[in-house]
Amino acid sequence: MAGFSKALVFPVVKSAFHRVCAGGPVYLSLVCLCGLLLLIGIGAGIHALFIAGSRHAYGTYREIPVAILISTYIYFVVASTGICLISSIGHVFGVRGLMPIAKRSVYLAIITILAGFLAIGLELENPLRMALYNVISPNFSSNIWWMGTLYSFAMIFLTVEFIFLLIAGHHKKAVAAGLLGVITEVAANSNLGGVFAMMHGREYWYGPFFPPYFVISAMMTGCAFIIFFVVLAHRINRRPLDQPTGRALMIVGKLAMLMIAGVMLFTIWKILTTAVGGDAEKAALDALVAGRFAFRFWGIEILGGMAIPFILLLVSRAKNIMVMFAAAAMMIFCIFFMRLDMVLAGQIVPLYLEMGVAEYSGLHAYTPSIHEILVVLGSIAFCVLAFLLGEKVFDGFPQPEIEQAAEPSAVENKEAETAP
Repeated sequence: MAGFSKALVFPVVKSAFHRVCAGGPVYLSLVCLCGLLLLIGIGAGIHALFIAGSRHAYGTYREIPVAILISTYIYFVVASTGICLISSIGHVFGVRGLMPIAKRSVYLAIITILAGFLAIGLELENPLRMALYNVISPNFSSNIWWMGTLYSFAMIFLTVEFIFLLIAGHHKKAVAAGLLGVITEVAANSNLGGVFAMMHGREYWYGPFFPPYFVISAMMTGCAFIIFFVVLAHRINRRPLDQPTGRALMIVGKLAMLMIAGVMLFTIWKILTTAVGGDAEKAALDALVAGRFAFRFWGIEILGGMAIPFILLLVSRAKNIMVMFAAAAMMIFCIFFMRLDMVLAGQIVPLYLEMGVAEYSGLHAYTPSIHEILVVLGSIAFCVLAFLLGEKVFDGFPQPEIEQAAEPSAVENKEAETAP
């Protein structure tokens, strides 16, 4: 066993370490910065949970029990679902045009789901107890139990899929693991929407809207992540964007326009149906469209997250890579606030508003604490750090097997030449 480690493992680790060290000053500075932010974020979360107490360190309270840390978790795990779905279109369902981005997309799906786990792990009062009792005392009637369990299985399937993609000659096994990953990701994502949709006491959330909305918005988010990180990866590796990858990004860009249009349609109907709902629903809608959240809703969520990126992608016809990169960067930034607004909108309206209780006649307020902000930055830093290291450790994700599968075989070329 020791000889095996020295002969195989050590040279691989040494080679990966040299590639990381040779990344250049900008790359290494980003790695150090993200590593520092990650440590600070984890330290802030540990201090909040085990020293200061989450009730004192975090900005949540009885009326708003979940806030920015939960929205960060949703942001990352929903992005993971979208990335997984898009990557599966290529190497799982056989659309050759998307095969060149398969490995990197699966890796992105893994690190985004881990970033989400980091955020929610530092939000829970006792994450170790949660992990233990999730296994030894499952509650099959709980949406949250199903959500956590399904996302855990999704991470396992994605990891297995990624390993098989790295090993030549195991593409069929990767397809099988990828299919299981897709099924569990979609189930977990829609179940996450069901966590909100089944809360009778929160009228803004309650109803069949969120489960399908989460799936469509996951695809939109996944498109943005893939475009942004694939283009950034080629900059980091100092390699020009090859034609197969460029064609894959063109497909993703067109898919992004379709998903943005779908989310726009969902948003319009959510506004219309909420406008004719009860007083609590109308109060939440008023806070979004004309109240304290109006700038974030119209300026960031609608304009920055959907309208401007859609126009940029449409004008560029999904061919101008830098325009697509700018649109994707804008979407990644704005969708974060889209998730935050969704989480807060269902809680800012007091449960006793319609009863006319004087103490609950106004909307609740929430301001994230410094501990929460540091944990959020730590989760983002983990995602970026894992991406930066992954590009060097896996040497830019070469894909000889997938590229070979994507190219027509010699028999197909001969038939094409002899065809009338």
